[in-house]
Amino acid sequence: MAAERTARPQAVLFACNYNAARSPMAAGLARQLLGKSVYVASAGVQKAGQADPFAVAAMEELGIDISRHRPLTFEEFEDLEGLNVDLIVTLTPAAHHKALDLTRTAAVDVEYWPMPDPTASEGSREQRLAVYRDVRDQIMARIRARFGRDGPANE
Repeated sequence: MAAERTARPQAVLFACNYNAARSPMAAGLARQLLGKSVYVASAGVQKAGQADPFAVAAMEELGIDISRHRPLTFEEFEDLEGLNVDLIVTLTPAAHHKALDLTRTAAVDVEYWPMPDPTASEGSREQRLAVYRDVRDQIMARIRARFGRDGPANE
């Protein structure tokens, strides 16, 4: 079982509450770091209208464009693609509970990487953006630790 958990999955779903900040950032980072070697998607427990503008700005600083991201719920993701992933990485308690409910009858690993909610930040634009950068960097560190530092595949 330990070998399975450390193996690199073929398909990963990142999940948070609204699929507007944390999970789109995680998906964007994973796509950049893992290239085409791993299928990456994101979903949320509930649906937001669009990607969070502060998340978009924090990712643009790294040259990653998530501005066209359209939030999906777990149900919408499952309707579009089925639950054909090897791993669901949950970033919030609500997403973790939802993923565990969905995977009771599916052979999908679920990992919980708790991340602070950057949307709760207050202050000036720069102060709020600093919180998003911090969350982005925490997610990047977790992705590198979990999947390695290989960088994009040569495909």
